[in-house]
Amino acid sequence: MIEIRFHGRGGQGTVVASKILADALAQEGNYVQAYPEFGVERRGSPVVSFIRIDSKPIYDKSRIYAPGHVVVVDPTLVEAIDITEGLQDGGWIIINSDKKPEEFAFPSRFRVATVNATEIAVQNKLGTLGAPIVNTAIVGVVIRILGLTKLESLLKAIGDAITIKPENNRKAASEAYARAGAYV
Repeated sequence: MIEIRFHGRGGQGTVVASKILADALAQEGNYVQAYPEFGVERRGSPVVSFIRIDSKPIYDKSRIYAPGHVVVVDPTLVEAIDITEGLQDGGWIIINSDKKPEEFAFPSRFRVATVNATEIAVQNKLGTLGAPIVNTAIVGVVIRILGLTKLESLLKAIGDAITIKPENNRKAASEAYARAGAYV
């Protein structure tokens, strides 16, 4: 089973990112769970979302305490919270950032990849300059780095789930997917 934890802020599309990823994986016959952990979050507050992926039915409905990988939608969270909490050795930390992976001071037991999903979202007119919606770009990177699903399945899931600017969102995911190799 693959377990991933997403960290973001309310309004960035963190929860939608995990749902789109789950939909893409389900299209290919995988069993998936995608769910958020909410408190009294408001726009801009930290948000956590989880996804489980397996080739057989998943019965565990609990919070993910020891994820195989972590996705950071908002790079300010790297300094604000312990995003590595419970992360398994060898796990990926995928960060929306304009920094290079080696600029982050994570223990060497983790692998780090970065992509400037914010820039991609802005270029594709997703959200506003002050509050870009980076979810589809970040998921494009996630599937490339982790090798989870085909880009075509992700693009279909985006088209099914996103009603505002679906083509811009598909373009952002494709661009991030193509760039992902350069950010490892």
